[in-house]
Amino acid sequence: MWQALGALLPIAVAVAFSSVPLTVTILILLSPNRSRAALPFLVGWVIGVAAVITVSAAGAAALAKPLRRGPDMAVVVLEIVTGAALMVLASIYLRRRAPAGGTGLPGWLAAVDSFGPVVCFAIAVILSLRPKGLLLGVAGGLALSAASLKADEAVLLIIIYTAIASSTVVVPIIASLIAPQRMEPKLISARLIVNGRIVTSVMMFMIGVVILGYGLTQL
Repeated sequence: MWQALGALLPIAVAVAFSSVPLTVTILILLSPNRSRAALPFLVGWVIGVAAVITVSAAGAAALAKPLRRGPDMAVVVLEIVTGAALMVLASIYLRRRAPAGGTGLPGWLAAVDSFGPVVCFAIAVILSLRPKGLLLGVAGGLALSAASLKADEAVLLIIIYTAIASSTVVVPIIASLIAPQRMEPKLISARLIVNGRIVTSVMMFMIGVVILGYGLTQL
């Protein structure tokens, strides 16, 4: 169990410091719709993060069931593909330049002030399914599957993973709802400096190297 937790921690941290959900969280908390939109976004993000790793772990376990003698080639191939995909995606993000001038925010975020509860919930779930989040979730699921855990241990690790991965969304939202006036200056400052692209890209690349290497050693 502890080995699986060690493998999950860097993946969870990479998800937590992903710049897109952090930016959306800050913009929602600074919008007039904060009281209506923040909690649905929080719930959608937590559900999305937990669902991705749960489905990934279940899928990897299902692939491993037919063959128990020696390394299961389906899981090995999935590890190699996932590791390589993380490395490629991280390299693309690292090479991508920030737009010169302007905020560099996607156009759909310009409508953040008008986001209602249902839209915010849906956006949070969708963000957890974007390529970066999906690949990191699959990596987490593979780590759980490889550890041959009991059901209660797997559930506990999924809860820990979800708590860490969603903490950078959950904590600001809860703090803002409790003490909005104290949090607003901090959110304004965070909006100006938040940029997890380089950090998360490097972490994704290193996680990809580890997963790819682990898969290759089982061939």
